Amino acid sequence: MTTSTSLAPAGTAGPPSAGALPYPQQLHRTIGRFGSFAAGFSFISVLTTVFQLFAFGYGAAGPAFVWTWPAVLAGQLAVAACFAELAARYPISGAIYQWATRLANPLYGWFTGWLMVLGQVVVVTAAALALQVVLPALWPGFQLVGGDPSPTTASGAANAVLLGTALIALTTLVNAVDNRVLSLVNGVGVTAELAGIALILVLLFTHTEQPVGVVLHTAPTGGGAWTLLVGAFTAAYVMIGFDSAGELSEETVAPRRTAPRTILTALAAAGVSGGLLLLGGVLAAPSLTDGRLAAEGLSYVLTSSIGDGLGRVLLADVAVAVCVGTLAMQTAGTRMVFSMARDGALPGARRLAEVAPASGMPRWAALAVGVPAVAFLLLNLVSPAAFLALSATCIVLVYAAYALVVGAMLVRRVRRLPLGEGGPDTDETGRPLFTLGRWGLPVNVLALLYGVAMTVNLAWPRASVYDPDGGHWYLRWFAVLVLAGAVAAGAAYRLRRR
Repeated sequence: MTTSTSLAPAGTAGPPSAGALPYPQQLHRTIGRFGSFAAGFSFISVLTTVFQLFAFGYGAAGPAFVWTWPAVLAGQLAVAACFAELAARYPISGAIYQWATRLANPLYGWFTGWLMVLGQVVVVTAAALALQVVLPALWPGFQLVGGDPSPTTASGAANAVLLGTALIALTTLVNAVDNRVLSLVNGVGVTAELAGIALILVLLFTHTEQPVGVVLHTAPTGGGAWTLLVGAFTAAYVMIGFDSAGELSEETVAPRRTAPRTILTALAAAGVSGGLLLLGGVLAAPSLTDGRLAAEGLSYVLTSSIGDGLGRVLLADVAVAVCVGTLAMQTAGTRMVFSMARDGALPGARRLAEVAPASGMPRWAALAVGVPAVAFLLLNLVSPAAFLALSATCIVLVYAAYALVVGAMLVRRVRRLPLGEGGPDTDETGRPLFTLGRWGLPVNVLALLYGVAMTVNLAWPRASVYDPDGGHWYLRWFAVLVLAGAVAAGAAYRLRRR
């Protein structure tokens, strides 16, 4: 099959204007408003991430960890509001990289995109590992290695690698086949996830076992208020990826109008539903002190409180959400790789920028995300604690990239420069582009302060979190090492090119 490639000239002096987007239409523009919403909501994948890290959040801070959710949601809504403004002005695939490039300069944009690509690769790995939390609880036959399915055991960690590898192979195939198949899978998956969330919430709040007042305490962990900083990992990990609607702008109908709204609605829907899942899970737990809630999380609550039969049906819905969420995460990463390669900004750019005309899919870019994601899975064989290190690392990289974008945006606001030079003032329907107006500066400041603070919190090398068994110092410093290594590798690559 023939392919078409469009590479920007190497060494371009500066970013192109927002008015005339510099790329030919290669990707097929078939995604509507629901598809755009589905992309963001699938990436966030509330069921995947809440089931994956509920036990960790509860184990770190007790029932009070539910209060970290609204705090993180407020900070991320500020970031999403800034992104919504940019999505209206720069509707280009590879949003984070493209926005940073146009707000600052090509070098700044390249480093932002580089961190985001690495973060998206690792987040695919972390999401695929979530199958181990769900499938063996659904049916013991999914435990292919050993007998203990707990992700913290050697057999559970090895089985997680097998299940994760199979899932990433499948999502890579879908990302290489056809955009219509991708949209169909996303749409069906999001519909199933929304229905599952609604049913789970009804069942949790009609089977409460604990008084509401328990959420005011960190017991049984025995920690103080500082433990909430660790408990916030759950919310921080869940509420990323809402920018995926911007990543798919070149495949979206009327993106200047659609993407800003779906960025905000995807995050708001995930924020409300996820917060209720945390609260309902704590209140419906049969026991808060027997250790099972901190070890098994929501899977324990569903199968113990609601009944084994219905609980397994809901776990099947969660498994679907895990698969669709992993697919959406890889899709976003694929578009980022494609966008950077199209500018000649990555090794092997000409191949990575190829798009199959019949399907409109950047197949090589999909492989460029899937293959290293499987490689990261192998760290789980070194130590079961690697799962948490991978989860923290991916969100550190994503949060750092987000902070770089809102930082460049704030500089332009302070200098009273327009956010979209040379672009239109109206969307495809003739209405004014989305804007924060006079609230732009304070929201932008809040977004930057939150992003920097959360990045530091997530990357802080806590031995009790990242290396609880001891003997693996590199796991404790994993997020810091990967971030430093990413910057060093990026600098070496840029110097070599120069």
